Amino acid sequence: MKGLKLIVIPLFALMAFTHRSETPFQEFCGIENSAFKAGEKVTYTVYYAVAGIYVNAGTATFTNTLETLNNKPVFHIVGEGNTNSSYDWIYKVRDKYETYIDTTTMQALKFVRNVNEGGYKKYQHVTFNKTANTAVTNTGVFKVPACVQDVVSAVFYARNIDFSKLRKDDRIGFSMFLDDEVFNMYIRYLGKETVKTRYGKFETIKFKPLLLKGTIFEGGEHMTVWVTDDANRIPVRIESPIVVGKVKIDMMNYENIRHPLTSLIKRR
Repeated sequence: MKGLKLIVIPLFALMAFTHRSETPFQEFCGIENSAFKAGEKVTYTVYYAVAGIYVNAGTATFTNTLETLNNKPVFHIVGEGNTNSSYDWIYKVRDKYETYIDTTTMQALKFVRNVNEGGYKKYQHVTFNKTANTAVTNTGVFKVPACVQDVVSAVFYARNIDFSKLRKDDRIGFSMFLDDEVFNMYIRYLGKETVKTRYGKFETIKFKPLLLKGTIFEGGEHMTVWVTDDANRIPVRIESPIVVGKVKIDMMNYENIRHPLTSLIKRR
């Protein structure tokens, strides 16, 4: 079942379904981290719906620890997605994504993808050489832009964007390296909105990433993402139609966030 494969792809990896824009953007250069800290842990529940009925089908968890890589302090961020055991007999998924982000530059230095989806296994290891502007993978060496991100680091970088400088429908662009290829991506800022999730009622910032048509997603701006309208910028809901049905992902628990969750209006 293709829908079940989608629902347990790690949360931030959903945003990797990209569109090739005509011009690369350099918005993702030179930003300081003020949104998150080491020790943060955020957990999500993934719901899948057909005919309007949502079922709890999986979980995604993201943890952040402070480590050292090549004598540099880095944020080691791990995203894991799993189907619930009751679905394993249909389509068992155990996915793990890791990124190592330079704490000073907020640039990705290393990326690891280790997935097991219905018996299909794939392992990818990427080292970013910021001096030579290359990505070294299992299969070769690839030229990349100076401020390229991976699929997980891009979202944590984006949490630090100053949305107050944007107007509705402004595009925020960046380059991302995935599967030995560079994609020029953007998300469209849609303004602010109050949203009710399974966790509670939030004041949020709303945007849409442009998706590449594939076996799961329809092409175009069909996915919607809501992040907290406070200094944390935590994604609290993602919704998207898929080929069969619809997926909804809600933040259900958090630990050791950097700032008070002032965007929370009412706990459910």
